[in-house]
Amino acid sequence: MMDHEISRSQKQDLQRYASDFSNFGDDYFFARFDRLPIEGILSGTRTRVTGLAIILMLKGRMTVDVNLATYGMIPDSVLLVGPESLFQPRHIDDGDFDICLFFVSHEFMRDINLDINTLNSIGVSGSHSPLMLLTPEEMMLLRRYFALVKENTRGNTEAVFIRSIARSVIAAAFYQLMQFGKRREVADDSSAERPSTRRHNYVKEFMQLVREYHRRERSISFYASKLFISPKYLSIVVREATGRPASAWIDDYVILEAKNLLRFSGKNVQQIAYELNFTNQSSFGKYFKHLTGMSPTQFQRS
Repeated sequence: MMDHEISRSQKQDLQRYASDFSNFGDDYFFARFDRLPIEGILSGTRTRVTGLAIILMLKGRMTVDVNLATYGMIPDSVLLVGPESLFQPRHIDDGDFDICLFFVSHEFMRDINLDINTLNSIGVSGSHSPLMLLTPEEMMLLRRYFALVKENTRGNTEAVFIRSIARSVIAAAFYQLMQFGKRREVADDSSAERPSTRRHNYVKEFMQLVREYHRRERSISFYASKLFISPKYLSIVVREATGRPASAWIDDYVILEAKNLLRFSGKNVQQIAYELNFTNQSSFGKYFKHLTGMSPTQFQRS
C-alpha cells in the first residue's frame, strides 16, 4: 500500500476526474465528483491529510477510514478530517453518487487564525465523531458557504481580495459546523447518561500524541507517560479499540513520514534518519526495511 500526503500530482488527478473543480494556489481547493468513482483515484491509498478536509455526501454511500475507525457516509452527511489524520476510502456504492471535497491547507488555516482544537473539542457531533448527519436545510446552508468560496475564486481577479473574502467565508463555514455540532451535543446531554468513555479517550489522546510526536518518539513508554498510564495498559486499550497494537500505529506514522521525506524532501537518507531521531543511518535503514520490505535507498529510487 502506498502512503502519501495530498500532493500536487494527486490534486491534479482529482481535478482531472472532478465534474467541478476550483482552487486558489495551494491555499484551498474544491472538487465535486458525480460521474466517475473517486474510489478509482484513491483506492488502496492511505493519505495523510496535512490540512483540513471536509467531505459532503450529497448522494450515494461511501465507507472511509479515519485514523482509528471506519465510518459510513450516507446522503446529507459531512465528514471532517483534521490535520495529520490518516484518511483512506474503502468503498463507494455503485449507482448514483455526488460527493463534494473541500480542502484547506494548514498554512491557510493559520492565516484564518482558525483553531482546529476548538472544533475538535466540540466534535462535529455530540459523540466527538468526525461524522455528522445534517438536516437537508443544514446541508444546503453549508453548500452555500462553499459555493461562495468557489465563485469568489473563479470570478475575482484581485488575489488580495480573493484571500480576504475566502478567509471570512471559510471561517464562517467552520463556525457554522461548530454550531451544528453544539446543537447535537446539547441534545445528547439531555438524553440518557452515556457510559464512561475513559478508555476511548485514552485511545483518542494516544492518536493525537502520535500525530504530534511521531517524528521524534517511537516508544510506547513515552506515550504512556504522557497519558499517566502504564505502557501495558496503553497497549491493551489501543488493541481492544482498534484491533492493532499501539506500536503498529506509531510505525504507520513514522513510515509514512519517512516515505514522504524520501520521495519529496530532496534530503539524503542520513539527513532523514537524523530528522526522524534515529541514532544513525544504519538503524533507520533496518527499521524501514523491516516494515516496508525495501531499503530507504531502494524506495527513494523507485
